[in-house]
Amino acid sequence: MSSSTPFYFGGVASCAAAMVSHPFDLAKVRLQTTTGAARSGMLKTMFTIVTKEGPIALYSGLSASLLRQATYSTVRFGVYDKLKSAITTGNQTGRLNNFPSFLHIEPGFVQMLVCSSIAGAMGGVCGNPGDVVNVRMQNDGQLAAAERRNYRNALDGVLRMSREEGLSSLMRGVGPNVNRAILMTGSQLVSYDMFKDLLLNTAGLKDGAGVHFGSSLLAGLVATTVCSPVDVIKTRIMSASTASGTGALGAMTSMMRNEGVMSLFKGWTPAFIRLGPHTIVTFMVLEQLKHWHQAFNAPKAVVRAQA
Repeated sequence: MSSSTPFYFGGVASCAAAMVSHPFDLAKVRLQTTTGAARSGMLKTMFTIVTKEGPIALYSGLSASLLRQATYSTVRFGVYDKLKSAITTGNQTGRLNNFPSFLHIEPGFVQMLVCSSIAGAMGGVCGNPGDVVNVRMQNDGQLAAAERRNYRNALDGVLRMSREEGLSSLMRGVGPNVNRAILMTGSQLVSYDMFKDLLLNTAGLKDGAGVHFGSSLLAGLVATTVCSPVDVIKTRIMSASTASGTGALGAMTSMMRNEGVMSLFKGWTPAFIRLGPHTIVTFMVLEQLKHWHQAFNAPKAVVRAQA
């Protein structure tokens, strides 16, 4: 990514992707919050939602999903971009001579992993309130009428949680959420950069929509598999009405004991079907935004050079 890319581009691209992937994200949350050995599939879950709650229910919690992307993805994409650009520039100018030697690998997998871990952790914290509300709004439809929160929108959810459960409720599940954000940012952004470089420099393809599509599809596959266990645990913790006192490790141990190891991969199919298109749309929109931004600023750069 260019160092001149605006910080918010990643958030804009992710919000556009959320509009496409939200129904699949809803099905994923419903599957992940189903306890026991139930084996409902993605299509059956979506069909049940439509028949019992109506087609509009597939977009339950959309405002919270957009809030989450506007905070979480803006921060993780923006910070990753700026850190990676700073390290690359520092290597080229010799300003990182006092840094550990592993930060000087270029092109560097470890460099990108360090950047993505920092960016993911920051994004996970910033996006946690929107994520909690998002999970609750998506899960509301399968609760008994008396147990539903019935948040009108994301802002209403944030305000009611703060008032009824305390501000700390907005940070519920922040531990597994940060862990997931680190894994997601590393497996998604770093793998996209690596797959794109592989297709361009090894396969000899031209930079364009085909390379962006292939790289983002492969990145989505990697990210879904890597993030599935912590994503399921995060969803279980966030969907709880009260703090159970059980941390991520306790929740994982309980799930494995009571539901089996594969419970950690509940909702993998809808997660991939959701994350695949989401990743594709995100990176293709992001690449297009970068292209438009560069095209818009190119004449200005020429004028400055001639001045």
